[in-house]
Amino acid sequence: MKRRFSLATGAALAALTLAGCSTGVDTGAQAGAGKPEGGIPRPEACAADSKYVAVALPNLTNPYYVAMKKGFETAGQAAGFKTEVQIANDDDAAQLAQVQAMLQKKPCALALNPVKSEPAAAIVKLANDAGVPVFTVNVTVDDAALKAQGGSIVQYLGADNAAGGKQVAEQVLKDLGADADLKVGFITEPDEGPVVARDKGFEDTIAADAKAKVVAKVDGNVKPDDSLAATTELLQGNPDVNVLFTSTGPASYGALQAIQSGGKKVKVYGFCAADEPLTDQYPACVAQEPENYGKRVIEQISAWLGGAKPEAQILRPLKLYTKGQTPAPGEVG
Repeated sequence: MKRRFSLATGAALAALTLAGCSTGVDTGAQAGAGKPEGGIPRPEACAADSKYVAVALPNLTNPYYVAMKKGFETAGQAAGFKTEVQIANDDDAAQLAQVQAMLQKKPCALALNPVKSEPAAAIVKLANDAGVPVFTVNVTVDDAALKAQGGSIVQYLGADNAAGGKQVAEQVLKDLGADADLKVGFITEPDEGPVVARDKGFEDTIAADAKAKVVAKVDGNVKPDDSLAATTELLQGNPDVNVLFTSTGPASYGALQAIQSGGKKVKVYGFCAADEPLTDQYPACVAQEPENYGKRVIEQISAWLGGAKPEAQILRPLKLYTKGQTPAPGEVG
């Protein structure tokens, strides 16, 4: 059975996570091998002609990470790096072990897209202890957990998630009316900081409609099959829901499958499912560019090696797609 959580619990979790989902950047305090400019460790491996960069990603079942992997590998080759990408298959312990193994090969830097926000703090601390700088992408590391570990990262790069949620809500109000009677269900993932930020951006914006009410939230676990099951459960328990906000691409895909098989007249708005055309039932979505994110992280590492000071946080805008359009390949939620 899918996990469900009350609106009160969800709101409390959102507040807690957003209060503690800063990137944990501390470029002035982190020491390491070769005590570099700005306090960022510069391992001896960074002096090699072919610099080894370790990359840790959650899975390759989500098209998002297939695109991101391509970005890392293509940009790494162009920069003259030896780039190794390890895939954790959505297992926090596996990701920790993979990073530990890569650290033994003495990388110049670690690029980390965590499986989950909180367990990632232990991975960051492992790299810190090895004197390897950590550049995070897409999923934030939980700040409270990172502080408890005594860890820090150099940079976070990813989508402006709160703005993405806001964009989607604005499109709902534009399409359905600023005073429409909206009963909204969320297909979300409460254990990932960026997803919580998307939910809050949507919820804060949809509140402009006094008749809009968020009636249920379920955990889609960022997987199409889980999201299909969660959506089915949500709609069975809340037959008055007429709008679904899907805060990940896999959630959008799973929700659409659930609605089509169940014959429900519900509109899905959210973060884009890969290659899925926008229709009357799926009127709008916002897309990230994960291949570009991987490329940009490599560029940030390269610029740092050239003497630039990394920005603590880089938030990228999202692309809005509406009915009649289809997201470009690699542009997904």
